[in-house]
Amino acid sequence: MLARKSIIPEEYVLARIAAENVRQPRYNVRPRQARFIAKNGSCNAAHKNIREQGRFLRDVFTTLVDLKWRYTLIIFTMSFLCSWLLFAMMWWLLAFAHGDLDQDPDPRRGGPAPAPAPEPCVTKVRSFTSAFLFAIEVQVTIGFGGRMITEECAAAITGLIVQTISGLIINAVMLGCIFMKTAQAHRRAETLIFSRHAVVCLRNGKLCFMFRVGDLRKSMIISASVRMQVVKRSSTAEGEVIPLHQIDIAVDNPIESNSIFLVAPLTVSHVLDRRSPLYEMSAGDLQSQNLEVIVILEGVVETTGITTQARTSYISEEILWGYRFVPVVSEEDGTYSVDYSKFGNRVKVATPRCSARELDEKPSILIQTLQKSELSHQNSLRKRSSMRRNNSMRRSTSSLAIPKVQFLTPEASPDVADQ
Repeated sequence: MLARKSIIPEEYVLARIAAENVRQPRYNVRPRQARFIAKNGSCNAAHKNIREQGRFLRDVFTTLVDLKWRYTLIIFTMSFLCSWLLFAMMWWLLAFAHGDLDQDPDPRRGGPAPAPAPEPCVTKVRSFTSAFLFAIEVQVTIGFGGRMITEECAAAITGLIVQTISGLIINAVMLGCIFMKTAQAHRRAETLIFSRHAVVCLRNGKLCFMFRVGDLRKSMIISASVRMQVVKRSSTAEGEVIPLHQIDIAVDNPIESNSIFLVAPLTVSHVLDRRSPLYEMSAGDLQSQNLEVIVILEGVVETTGITTQARTSYISEEILWGYRFVPVVSEEDGTYSVDYSKFGNRVKVATPRCSARELDEKPSILIQTLQKSELSHQNSLRKRSSMRRNNSMRRSTSSLAIPKVQFLTPEASPDVADQ
């Protein structure tokens, strides 16, 4: 018996079920913001359509240092191999021109005694292989003693001088390149860390943008300075669009210069005053703005004397409003201890959601915020005291609830008492 077909086609039913089960988005997904500076400090900029490629060859040393390690090692190896082959060809041509290749290397063969051969330019160079070995011995100053230059050819002496000078130049350039790649400034910047998020909270009655920076090494960064910039898309009055408009912002520092003493993690702050580009931004406006705050830390490495630079950036999604960094430095047994496990930890604090401009125009907002903060602090203290009181009462009741055990001794008999 055939099964009865449904009135509604099966394809329509499956499509309807799939459409009903699709989860509808609860909010509009914001496109991911492109970063100008990555979190690790690298610049997110691609250079295209560079026509004058010859400018890179004018500064060969910097080009070699900027190359990747695999290309540097290939160039390092090929420079020596090519120079050895080139000078091996030179020594072979000298031996060929002088007639050193025609000499019989084995005088024990039969036949008439050969005529005395002239003295060779280079002894025991009778093939290209021996010429190649002699080129290696000359350039790396090995000198096994089997092959040596004689006074017969002035061209051989000139070639020896040319190869020696060329070998010294190649050694100086390639070894200097390897040293600079291993001692680059950004290697030291790997131990300079920044907090993953920045915060905005009240400090001394003013809204401040703050982040934390620290150094993992004991060797210090001398004359360390911090600079901050805001990069955002802007347009001029004439309608010109500036995709990466860089605006310098001041760093709040108790001393006149922006130098810091980076012996322990520091919280660097920027006051949102009238000169700040974040002066008119509130908590809601910050999330809708397409901006990026770039932080640059510069200083001199104490051990090597090389200037280093560490960079990071914070986009609007990484700026948390109403938080404060927890302390990481404590005193233990007369020594200041730094707990890096709390380096990026934050705690929520009472902070007005308005902009710094509204806060300056309406000081009552700050007073209300401080009052709420005080009330919340008192409430937390009361909760803690009540919890402690309840815990103490529970302990006392639990101790009273334990039944007392009485040990009863049998009464002494009169006979025993008489004894």
